[in-house]
Amino acid sequence: MSARHSIDARQTFCPGPMMELIAALKEASIGDEVEVLSSDKGSADDIPAWTRKVGHHLVSSEDRGDHWAIVVRKMK
Repeated sequence: MSARHSIDARQTFCPGPMMELIAALKEASIGDEVEVLSSDKGSADDIPAWTRKVGHHLVSSEDRGDHWAIVVRKMK
């Protein structure tokens, strides 16, 4: 059974949200999902690009007005 982890990085700036995501994925099991909440607009572009590059799966990327909610599934 997979788990969902959440990171609240709304008050951090690039590369903070990405670094927190990378650390969380290192600790996660394959199939787990990590949700990153980020108010840094760059995260909306950077996290999906990095996810594709390293072979994880972008589950969703949602603009919630004052922040983005980005969910990544660990694939390897």
